[in-house]
Amino acid sequence: MSLRALFHAVVLGAGLFCTQVLANDLSGIRVWPSPDETRVVLDMGEEVDYSYFTLTKPDRLVVDLKKTTLKTKLPMAVQDSAVLSQVRSSGAPEDGTYRLVFEIKKSLTPNVFKLAPTPDGHYGHRLVVDLPHGKASVKQAEPEAKNSNPVANQKAILPFGTDDIVVAIDPGHGGEDPGSIGPSRLYEKNVTMDIAQKVVARINATPGMRAVLTRRGDYFVNLNKRSEIARKNKAHLLVSIHADGFHKPQPRGASVWVLNTRRANTEIGRWLEKHEKQSELLGGGDVLSANNEDQYLSMAVLDLQFSHSQKEGYDVANRVLKELSKVTTLHKNRPEHASLAVLKSPDIPSLLVETGFITNPSEERLLNTKGHQRKLADAVYRGVLAYFNEKPPEGTLFASRKQGIKHKVAKGQSLSVIAAKYDTSVSAIKSANSLKSNSVNIGQVLVIPGKLPQSIAAAPPPATPVKLVTHTVKRGEFLGKIAANYGVSVASIRELNKLKSDNVMVGQKLKINANQGSPAPQTEVIHHTVQRGEFLGKIAAHYGVSVNRLREVNQLRSDKLAVGQKLTIPSS
Repeated sequence: MSLRALFHAVVLGAGLFCTQVLANDLSGIRVWPSPDETRVVLDMGEEVDYSYFTLTKPDRLVVDLKKTTLKTKLPMAVQDSAVLSQVRSSGAPEDGTYRLVFEIKKSLTPNVFKLAPTPDGHYGHRLVVDLPHGKASVKQAEPEAKNSNPVANQKAILPFGTDDIVVAIDPGHGGEDPGSIGPSRLYEKNVTMDIAQKVVARINATPGMRAVLTRRGDYFVNLNKRSEIARKNKAHLLVSIHADGFHKPQPRGASVWVLNTRRANTEIGRWLEKHEKQSELLGGGDVLSANNEDQYLSMAVLDLQFSHSQKEGYDVANRVLKELSKVTTLHKNRPEHASLAVLKSPDIPSLLVETGFITNPSEERLLNTKGHQRKLADAVYRGVLAYFNEKPPEGTLFASRKQGIKHKVAKGQSLSVIAAKYDTSVSAIKSANSLKSNSVNIGQVLVIPGKLPQSIAAAPPPATPVKLVTHTVKRGEFLGKIAANYGVSVASIRELNKLKSDNVMVGQKLKINANQGSPAPQTEVIHHTVQRGEFLGKIAAHYGVSVNRLREVNQLRSDKLAVGQKLTIPSS
């Protein structure tokens, strides 16, 4: 062999040796601070060989990655963590090893472990570093602030039975676990947080109710711990918010799930169970296999508490489904059953709301709109409110209202003073106590009739003066279009004009309670010609409107369309 050939062979061999030695790479570092711990995830090209140790004065965690090269930027400053300030590199102890230094704010015991690639290919090999913040407290999920108004704070003046009904709202997934991912890369974890926050706002606007969130930001919470947060906050109900996913794009519609201690009997139920297990693995544990030693799932409570919480959870689920049916398509019109960890609290009725299929292109677009999120949140709230109006827990303000509050007449109190104190009327108190006059005696016990809260609408805009106008129907106009032009509802025009149907004639005069001033600005009318292969749902999704609105505006009696048919598209 010539000298030149020998040289090339040596160089080639050295190159192959280096490729084999440095077979792995660190391609990214992600930090997820949560109330109890900070999680750092290292994205690796292959399964990593690693070691670690801690140092003091100053406190540091050192992680050595064997046979690894760096393909991401360092140092990395960390802003929102209680224990971690920076991740940087340092001199390696040997060739082929990459050393990371985690600058920590206090001494701690880290939990370091490897995670395999996810089945859907979203994540590859990872090394996870969990840094505990110290004394963990599940009460980190404090209730959202309530509105400071006299009605919301009326429990301060009531003598007894004034506790709030506490509802734990659980935004599914979070942090390292994105949940299901839509065709346009919409993450379930973001949708669930948006809807959950809207539900919380509605609950906290209701006197006698209070909501707590199981997570407040983009971080992962262990599935068992979600129930524990609800328990520590003495929640009367746990509602977990999700957006469904499936391996096919066709399934659509909202559903509500309750616990079944056996395996789910539907394909989508089994899919949910499999993905819950995957979610927990993303978070660094296996909740489903750990339940054998769960103190809350002992046989003693299964027979007693479970039967009650399952029965009540099913009741709430039915009410929520009824409300959801008014604002969106349902996947199933009865509660479905699956063995899901977040539902396994025997002492707290629990349900899981799938707000729609994020893997369905049309529903993904809807789930990404604030208006649709608000409708879904309102439906969940109304279902929960209906349940507690009928079955208020003992000792709560709701129970006092339903049963009537007992008031002992004190010196100087008259019937009108008592009525004002409890925000009711003299006639209502007289009726509840069969009083024939307004006279009351000191020491007399009166039953104060309560008012159960109804669904509280979002804060209305300032009242706008209205005036009665007369509108003459023109060619091409229909009731929905006229209502939209004046910024009023179709129902209000029907009622004012005593119309028995939505049909109007050219030249017909209609009375309209319009906003003061000129009618609402005219919007450009869009017409759509039905093409081959199109259907009502597809057209509605394309223009960002609901199928019901399309039906109403075009006065359709069915969803069947003909090729070439012209449709008027309402403004969204």
